[in-house]
Amino acid sequence: MLVGKVKAAKKDSVALSALGTDEKNAALEKMAEALDARRAEVLEANAKDVASAKGLPAAMVKRLEVNDAKIDGMIESIRSVVGLADPVGETLSVMELDEGLVLYKVSCPIGVIGVIFESRPDVVPQIMSLCLKSGNAVVFKGGSEAANSNRVLFDILSSAAISAGVPKGSFVLMESRQDVGAILALDEYIDLLIPRGSNEFVKHIQDNTRIPVLGHASGICHVYVDKSVDLDMAVKVAADSKMQYPAVCNALETLLVHKDVAKEFLPKINRAFLDGGVEVRADAESKKHMEGAVDVSESDWDEEYGDLIVAVKTVGSLEEAVDFINEHGSNHTDAILTADRAAMSYFVDHVDSADVMVNASTRFSDGFRYGKGAEVGISTNKIHSRGPVGMEGLMIYKYVLLGEGQTVGEYSGPNAKRYTHREIGGKLEL
Repeated sequence: MLVGKVKAAKKDSVALSALGTDEKNAALEKMAEALDARRAEVLEANAKDVASAKGLPAAMVKRLEVNDAKIDGMIESIRSVVGLADPVGETLSVMELDEGLVLYKVSCPIGVIGVIFESRPDVVPQIMSLCLKSGNAVVFKGGSEAANSNRVLFDILSSAAISAGVPKGSFVLMESRQDVGAILALDEYIDLLIPRGSNEFVKHIQDNTRIPVLGHASGICHVYVDKSVDLDMAVKVAADSKMQYPAVCNALETLLVHKDVAKEFLPKINRAFLDGGVEVRADAESKKHMEGAVDVSESDWDEEYGDLIVAVKTVGSLEEAVDFINEHGSNHTDAILTADRAAMSYFVDHVDSADVMVNASTRFSDGFRYGKGAEVGISTNKIHSRGPVGMEGLMIYKYVLLGEGQTVGEYSGPNAKRYTHREIGGKLEL
């Protein structure tokens, strides 16, 4: 049953890739309208999931919950994809090999995307809208804790898209626990896997499949407060990075503070953390200025809390902060708060992360906030895509050579014609 559905998705991905922009945008609009009209069904299904989530970590339950505001966000996300340029069929480069022999590099969908995720039902509309606009079929496998929410969202959105002319097999929902292992073995049909969940979960996916994997294993994000900084700005940004939504992968986990401003800055941020219910774990130097802080352990420097907990360390220099981030970070998102241009430049050049923020919250590391409509995930990979990945991470390219009957033999031997290999402008038009 599973293999049959995925094979059908592989076949229908070809027809999906050929849909025009107007057809895809019409389907997306129908999806947004259907979700708005049937939001009561989503809330009812989600209530069942939340009621059954007793015993799960608080961060996971937080990601699981859906309310009207989150549905509004899902609808806005789908409609924002309508406004994005269609990435399919874009001419990336044109090279004349010889007169009348022209090579075009043209963008095209990857094919079938497998998405395996935990807890967050909003992944379904995000991924489905981006895959539809980019011409990719998608196979979903969500966590059992969100089974009711995922099923309702999938049914609403896929039915709406199909009614607008999207090929029926373009979207597949897998629900049984055994399906995860089965999906990992389908390298013949699935072209790219995107896992979204805990670092243990993503690492398991990466270690147990031959399918290319796009994602990140953890989000250990840092904010470094430099010695030259507006302290009020630094308090505001650091507090937002930790407290605006602590359960997500771009939230602050470790705060680094230059020793020259520690005495003045740490009591201020400590008050903000205490008011926000944040548990502070600090090194000995930082604890001197942070009432109520507990001792930090060595393992805290490598911890993604996903909760209202923060580790704090006082450092002696910008260079020490950067070295610490590169040793203990997860190459996800790190920020510097400073008024010093040279410090900004050093931090940006030397921090090896997908997202580097200067005087801005780590929480901006997000596909929607980056103007991508939504995101398929955040990648710490160094090939294909990095950072918040939108439709560009779902695209590859093909070469199209337009000739006039030329043969390779004409370009071989003592009287061979010569290639011009000349970059030219233009667009593929057939």
